Amino acid sequence: MIVNRLAWITLISLIILVVVGATVRVTGSGLGCPDWPTCWGCLIPPTHVDQIDVDKLDLEKFKRHAVKKGIDPDTITRETVLDSFDPVHTWIEFGNRLTSLPLGISSLLLAFFSFTAKRHRGWIILLSWLGLIDVIGNALMGALVVRSGLQPGIITLHMGLAFLLISMMVSVVFLSRPIDAAAASSKIDPKLKKQLLFVSILFFAFLFCEGLMGSQLREQTDEFAKVADGLARDQWADKLGETWIYKVHRSFSWSLLITAGLIFYWVKKKTQLQLPEPKLILAMVVSMMFMGIILAHISVYQVVQVLHVGMTAVLLAVTWHWIMRLYSLGVDAKQS
Repeated sequence: MIVNRLAWITLISLIILVVVGATVRVTGSGLGCPDWPTCWGCLIPPTHVDQIDVDKLDLEKFKRHAVKKGIDPDTITRETVLDSFDPVHTWIEFGNRLTSLPLGISSLLLAFFSFTAKRHRGWIILLSWLGLIDVIGNALMGALVVRSGLQPGIITLHMGLAFLLISMMVSVVFLSRPIDAAAASSKIDPKLKKQLLFVSILFFAFLFCEGLMGSQLREQTDEFAKVADGLARDQWADKLGETWIYKVHRSFSWSLLITAGLIFYWVKKKTQLQLPEPKLILAMVVSMMFMGIILAHISVYQVVQVLHVGMTAVLLAVTWHWIMRLYSLGVDAKQS
């Protein structure tokens, strides 16, 4: 039972971290703490520029970041570094670091307590330890994101590892749950089950790719924000709509709607299953497409961007849970 609870804590902590990370991205706070593991040379971030000891900062690092942004490194001085300090951005980024602590602690505990699992012990041990490795790798990746000056490719990889961890934690949650005998013994035609599994896995693959493309699109939004020259956010969409990644991301969303609709229709019309996932999946896809319309045709609202990312993480979790539950139908009945 403790394994299931720790897996839930890890999963929820991860989704919260994804939402907070998205907030960091859309507010442009990614370099609010320009160093790691300290923040402006302090263990507790400063709230005022007078609290910063410039001698503790690596000015060469600021110059390297400037070169990557096309800025003359000779313009980087103690004074310009201090001028770049923004307490709001600093504390948003520090909040992101703080929210990573529950994830790290719970994933570590889960890995050790995984040996106490009674059912599916081998899988739970493997997934729990792979999850811990993912958490450590993503933490190091987070440091690399800061040190690289928010290099785009690294940011997308950072998100991809988070998506992978969501799938692993959902697997541990499902495998360590008490068996629901009623659900496990639900009747479903074997041929239809195979078809539903195929379409559901296809939907998950589409969603994973769409999430990574969305991350790349947000990277372009970040880059565009640097050269927007005062252009209002409601005018950003027209500029971003000219990029190929936006066009692919927008068109690809229809594959999600079609496959989600097919899952919902087959379950409702061809089975007696009373499970919530098909409805949730379709409802979230429609909601995300509605958010996409707002971002594309009204304005690139920051709150909508954050909700869009957060719902992607939740949808990934729900979809993978649905796949595992669908696969287990009739299987768990033999074990109960």
